[in-house]
Amino acid sequence: MSETVRAPTVPPTVPTPRKVAVLGAGSWGTAFAKIAADAARVDADSDPAWKVVLWGRDEAAMNLMAETGTNDRYFPNVRLPGNLEFTANQREALTGADVVVLALPAQVLRDQLVSVADAVPEEAVLVSLAKGLERGTGLRMSEVIAEALPGSEGRIAVLSGPNLAREIIQEQPTASVVAAVSEPSAGMVSRVCATPYFRPYTSADVVGVEIGGLVKNVIALCVGICEGRDYGDNSKASIMTRGLAETTRLASALGGRPETLAGLAGMGDLVATCSSPLSRNHTAGRLLALGLSVEEVSARMTQTAEGIKSAPVVRDLARRHGVEMPIVEAVTSVLAGEITVDQLQPMLLGRRLKAETPHGGPEGTNAPGQ
Repeated sequence: MSETVRAPTVPPTVPTPRKVAVLGAGSWGTAFAKIAADAARVDADSDPAWKVVLWGRDEAAMNLMAETGTNDRYFPNVRLPGNLEFTANQREALTGADVVVLALPAQVLRDQLVSVADAVPEEAVLVSLAKGLERGTGLRMSEVIAEALPGSEGRIAVLSGPNLAREIIQEQPTASVVAAVSEPSAGMVSRVCATPYFRPYTSADVVGVEIGGLVKNVIALCVGICEGRDYGDNSKASIMTRGLAETTRLASALGGRPETLAGLAGMGDLVATCSSPLSRNHTAGRLLALGLSVEEVSARMTQTAEGIKSAPVVRDLARRHGVEMPIVEAVTSVLAGEITVDQLQPMLLGRRLKAETPHGGPEGTNAPGQ
């Protein structure tokens, strides 16, 4: 860590964990494990304030990480902190953990939690890094965790924001939001990820933070398609802006706060995911625009583009709540093979003329015809 830039000050009332377990050794899980390990080192000469263990299912890969101190699959040129431990034994990772970070794909989260429910410490704070909805139920990740681990509702936190793992692992300055209904839970998570290069803010708006993080993946697919079709910056900016409006309407309908979507978990995450070539969903959109099928896109990419799986679930959720989301509808139609990429444009712009902001109320309202 940098010796000239100090980490954000954490209030002394926030408890210090003894151990942080990060489940999932993909790109974001590895990056977060590095953050937590760096945050544990108050200075270069002190012992770590807490233990950090990164779990991955591939035993050979985890043994290699322990031997080399690098995750060769995702970040071959990055040396991970010496105080970061590695294991392929999930129960070993969970033992004694005060904070359990879930860096698992949205569609496997429930099964993973159920399989180790008896090993998750009863008082541990549970942190979701996944950005998606569960297929079949339409539940957000915090809701999945609450169902898989009964009694955990007050200990669940979600982290979201402009979190491009490759930039964070290089210690480029980044800010994000930790949301939880419990202030102590949000505070503890903030403590374990406050470093000179990573600045967490706290929020009580779990719904808004989660909706912002999951819908932006679908909007990024659309922006990637636009880029793949050589549409210019006007087109991409229009999609991002109207995509943010759709996201805000859905979040508001579910009880989220419109102002949350104007912050890091909404606009911040949307801009990063839609604009960066490092974004998996942006990349998937470009591949779709080149004529690849959904199956071919998935086969070519080494990481999951959550927007592909989330799009139809977001569409169904919006329909159930009477929220118009034309961009999400259009992207879902492309993914389902109902329309071609060339037919996407008229679906996005061929709607009736109306005011950008409804008269007498904010965009975040749920009035018909927005």
